[in-house]
Amino acid sequence: MTPNKKSNTGFLLVIGVVLVAGGGALWATMQNKPKPMELPANAPAMKAEGYLRGNPDAPVTIVEFADFECPGCGQFATLQGPDIKARIVDAGLANFRFYDFPLTSIHQNTLFAHLAAACANDQGKFWEMHDQLFANQPEWSTAATSNPRKIIDPLATSIGLDMAKYNSCMDAQTHLARIQANAAEGQQRGVNSTPTIIIGNKMYARPMTFDQVKAIVDSLVAAAPAAPAAVTPAADTTKK
Repeated sequence: MTPNKKSNTGFLLVIGVVLVAGGGALWATMQNKPKPMELPANAPAMKAEGYLRGNPDAPVTIVEFADFECPGCGQFATLQGPDIKARIVDAGLANFRFYDFPLTSIHQNTLFAHLAAACANDQGKFWEMHDQLFANQPEWSTAATSNPRKIIDPLATSIGLDMAKYNSCMDAQTHLARIQANAAEGQQRGVNSTPTIIIGNKMYARPMTFDQVKAIVDSLVAAAPAAPAAVTPAADTTKK
């Protein structure tokens, strides 16, 4: 599990601010190590959305606040994720919503991964990139490289993204505000470690096994009000 990280002010996300003449925050390269930029203080706030997998009308929602470089998040995604998808989400028992919660003070490469997943989402492939990032976490993590895009960009190629659109999105850091909004949502809910799982009205600040998740979902599904029975139209007796 990733160590707790608490913050009373600001966002968790800024790992570098590049100031240039005129006061603009622009993309910069330092020794081939691009530094994510900070949004201007007057940038409009965005609503946290997360990324949804499954039927939006499912009776239960499983929420995860996660950091792509967090080892515990990687284990949860690779070990429990396939069963949760196949036996809970695809079965219609619950949907799953992932929120960005990058702990950039201890994971210097994580924001690049969150940006890559958001750019993949533009092409309808968030979950494919999500799975690739976690499966290959040891190769692009801070301990492995100071240039995470060297590892992450080929993952985008492997899932069939239009690389011109992807690179444009990454270079402009198009979805930084979205990531910040998701992280702010976690802060507002009291999240201070990753992975944090929320099911129903209960928060679990630890990795969970599939059996634990399934038992909670089953109990909530059983307690949910039954859907109203379909009404069969009365037969028309006026026709002969």
